[in-house]
Amino acid sequence: MTVPPPGNSPGLAHRLFKPAVFLLCLIPAGALAWNLFTDNLSANPIKDITEETGTWTLRFVMITLAVTPLRKAFGWNRLGRIRRMLGLFTFMYATLHFFTYVWLDQFFDIESILADIPKRPFILAGFTAFVLFIPLAVTSTAGWVRRLGGKRWRFLHRAVYISAIAGVVHYLWLVKADIRRPVTYGVILAILLGYRLVDVLRNRNVRRSRG
Repeated sequence: MTVPPPGNSPGLAHRLFKPAVFLLCLIPAGALAWNLFTDNLSANPIKDITEETGTWTLRFVMITLAVTPLRKAFGWNRLGRIRRMLGLFTFMYATLHFFTYVWLDQFFDIESILADIPKRPFILAGFTAFVLFIPLAVTSTAGWVRRLGGKRWRFLHRAVYISAIAGVVHYLWLVKADIRRPVTYGVILAILLGYRLVDVLRNRNVRRSRG
């Protein structure tokens, strides 16, 4: 027996599901922009923007990775319609986070950024996570699925797991004292990846038993 998600009945709710999720995903960026233009950020607005965009990047990658477990566990197949969109919003917030640092914080001073890496290795972890997101965003369309073929496309998009791990490591290395939040994200990520590992092993055993 499957548990229907909110608004599972066809009709208007079905048509509004994806646009509603789209608008919800814009709320963090809209709230940040509003606080910036109404001068409601702290005395260090660049730090606020960097932290908010980084936090929402992690939240969105966790939400995106949660789609498959929720869909399989509860039969919420409609969630499959928004997985790609959630992934693109993850990339959007990651891009905002990256350019806040490179542009607003460092003013594109590449020499200074490179000199920072040995002293602050969390920058390298964050840059790794961001770079891995780029091919995933570029190949997110149905056309790229056809060009690459389903098997190669799925293999490429498994890079999101490495990117998510690098993002958590980036956050963990960034904080100096209170590590509760990055550890929480790490635990959530471990559960999501653990579910996938168990699912793969279970499917493998089923195929072997049928063979």
